[in-house]
Amino acid sequence: MPKGQQIKTYDAESYRYNFIKNGEQSDTILKSDYDNFFIVRVENLIRLMKLPVPPARTTTHTFIYLSEGEAIMRIGSETYRIVKDECLIVAAGQVFSFDNVDINKGYLFNFHEDVMIGKLAKNDLLKDFEFLRVWGNPKISLDRQTSGFIRQLLERVLIDYEANGFQNKEIVQSYLIAILCEINMSYKAASIIPHLKAIDISNKFREILFSNIKTLHLVSDYASLLNITANHLNKSVKAVTGKSPTRWIDETIVLEAKVLLYQSNLSISEIATEVGLLDQSYFSRLFKKYEGVTPLHFRKRIKRL
Repeated sequence: MPKGQQIKTYDAESYRYNFIKNGEQSDTILKSDYDNFFIVRVENLIRLMKLPVPPARTTTHTFIYLSEGEAIMRIGSETYRIVKDECLIVAAGQVFSFDNVDINKGYLFNFHEDVMIGKLAKNDLLKDFEFLRVWGNPKISLDRQTSGFIRQLLERVLIDYEANGFQNKEIVQSYLIAILCEINMSYKAASIIPHLKAIDISNKFREILFSNIKTLHLVSDYASLLNITANHLNKSVKAVTGKSPTRWIDETIVLEAKVLLYQSNLSISEIATEVGLLDQSYFSRLFKKYEGVTPLHFRKRIKRL
């Protein structure tokens, strides 16, 4: 990866090439036009994955729903575990990784935002779904009734997809809208807590954090962008997320560095520069604080995998 180039983001085709075993089985479950949409049973796809999947981003949204067992995935700087009647969503552009074969059953669907453009959906529909943004909460627990509705919808889409691929686009789009709306009701119900202004500030902070992390590392920088005081930003973000803005900034820097350590051959000092830290020793100390090892040892560990 040349110096100055952004961390690689995979589209569906390049992700399949790098992380899914090629062969008759994958051709069977991933139909043509899978770069726009596909749906599979989780237990079938995991058998085809080339593990471990290192930190990466994709241009599509990924949704996982479990009917049995558990699934563990690292999204952003957090590790999430879901079980029966729970969903996990990896928004397009979010960093994720996983390295274990989980014992579970359920559904996984992946879609590009363009799928939602058509006569059945307004072009800005996806803006209504906070969980499809990189700062949204990726884990959603469903009550039994909602889980049953979603499972029926997913099974209906899967049946059509296995028979026709993505040919019946309007059917897929209509069911996809219904699924996302069902999820959204559970997501909003879990998000109704006091201090709505603090929630708004926290969400805006996390949104601008991902796009400015290479150049802005001070809480005061982000407070200025939001036209509030640093103290107000600190209190709001800590109240909503349980973590200070400083920790969010640090963890995002480390996350960007981890992806570069996986995806590039840049030296440690070059990676430090890429994430906006000119002092390599400070970068190494920061990385070790959150990962327990230096960037150099982290890279050596990667090469042994």
